[in-house]
Amino acid sequence: MSQALVVDYATSPEHYRHWTLIANGPVATLTMKVDEDGGLREGYKLKLNSYDLGVDIELYDAIQRIRFEHPQVRTVVLTGGRDRIFCSGANIFMLGKSSHAWKVNFCKFTNETRNGLEDSSQHSGLKFIAAVNGACAGGGYELAAACDEIILVDDRSSAVSLPEVPLLGVLPGTGGLTRLTDKRKVRHDHADIFCTTSEGVRGQKAKDWKLVDAIAKPAVFEQTVQERALALAAQSDRPADGKGVKLTPLARQITDHGVDYEFVKIVIDRQARTATLTVSAPSTTQPNSIQTIEAAGVHWWPLQMARELDDAILHLRTNEIDIGTWLLKTAGDAKAVLACDEVLMAHQSHWLVRETIGLLRRTLARIDVSSRSLFALIDEASCFAGTLAELAFAADRSYMLALPDAPETAPQLQLSVMNFGVLPMITGQSRLARRFYDNDAEIAAVRASIGKALDADAAMALGLITSNPDDIDWADEIRMALEERASMSPDALTGLEANLRFNGKENMATRVFGRLSAWQNWIFIRPNAVGELGALKVYGSGNKAKFDFERV
Repeated sequence: MSQALVVDYATSPEHYRHWTLIANGPVATLTMKVDEDGGLREGYKLKLNSYDLGVDIELYDAIQRIRFEHPQVRTVVLTGGRDRIFCSGANIFMLGKSSHAWKVNFCKFTNETRNGLEDSSQHSGLKFIAAVNGACAGGGYELAAACDEIILVDDRSSAVSLPEVPLLGVLPGTGGLTRLTDKRKVRHDHADIFCTTSEGVRGQKAKDWKLVDAIAKPAVFEQTVQERALALAAQSDRPADGKGVKLTPLARQITDHGVDYEFVKIVIDRQARTATLTVSAPSTTQPNSIQTIEAAGVHWWPLQMARELDDAILHLRTNEIDIGTWLLKTAGDAKAVLACDEVLMAHQSHWLVRETIGLLRRTLARIDVSSRSLFALIDEASCFAGTLAELAFAADRSYMLALPDAPETAPQLQLSVMNFGVLPMITGQSRLARRFYDNDAEIAAVRASIGKALDADAAMALGLITSNPDDIDWADEIRMALEERASMSPDALTGLEANLRFNGKENMATRVFGRLSAWQNWIFIRPNAVGELGALKVYGSGNKAKFDFERV
């Protein structure tokens, strides 16, 4: 990996090039005014308030800062800072020049950020309004649709649109179509017209078709937005007098062989194409009251560990695309993790604790949807307890070392209340409920083990692990499993893993990610989109796309 090519997900408001964040009492305004020359890569201009990964990295950072640094904010208004343009969506020239892997990773991160708006609305009382003050197309409309409400300026020209099919030969696949039907309940025939009409829909028709929630004339647009923002804010319980936590930069060291944080460590074996990702328990006494949690702030272990893990996942997904298997490990004192879990549960109604649980939930969900093979290795040094046990339950396979002749040094698996629905997958299920297909008897047996230290045999008997080799077979079994995995088609494994990880209930988020995988991995590599005369390739050149009209 060339250091010059590393994408860094760390930023802060003083370094933003594309967004302005202003917090004013219960309402924060995020204004998108994209710097045309501020693309993450050379070779394209970010015209018409279009975005690339760099723009979305700033948006993700801004939302995180509102969550933690501005607890008084209850409503976030997203609006455009360019004349008569809200957002024209993902930059087409960037997509046309990008590799397939880049496009898919970009779309996945974009959608996780948008899903995060809905997650905060559901769990944290943070509401979002899209103040659409100009043209709103493609990914711009998808961003608006992720908000709780869309207010469109009724100026006879501003319109919402999903023009990917007629203009680009692809689909609004990062949540556009799914939110039209599942969230906004747009009638299917109206949605068909909407998605095949490049000029979009404006004014009263947009409201009648449920594409927006309200329209307002230019003279009263800002007033209408402010009134709705305050009305939504009145429904929230985020504290007006809460003391925010400054999200200071993470201390980390990136090398060609991995990344070191305080509680997360990545070690890369390029020959084997594996990354060992180790998460450590706290090594010092942790806060046990709201006062001490607030005093610890950004250094409180659950918050700091979640931030580090989130950054580590994004780094691996974007910068290490040849590393196909992640080995999930833990280290440290299980009692320290379980004590933190008790504090999280005891104070879960406090805004800072609630936001920290939310960050843990979204970070673990980011692991679930990562297109990598996940193997958990539970050995002598492990600390798969409570929250950290979720890493083992997220894995495609888990191997736990059995040491019948040395029980005092044998690894142990320990559960807490956190494992039973507090940190659900995007399906809404806990990972244990997914594991046991919601079987009440099996889940009850596992729940009864809370407070017990389970060795490999006990964990195996409860169905919590995949295999329990002893110290004689451990090295060979792990080696053969990794060598076998490395020999298989990454494409086939991506499809296999996604299907097996989300084997239960469907909801809007699972459909978004499932369709994202299918659409991006098929339509985005078809000649009609990216061939020499594909619509995505010739866009803006003056040439007309040439389609193969055979239906597949």
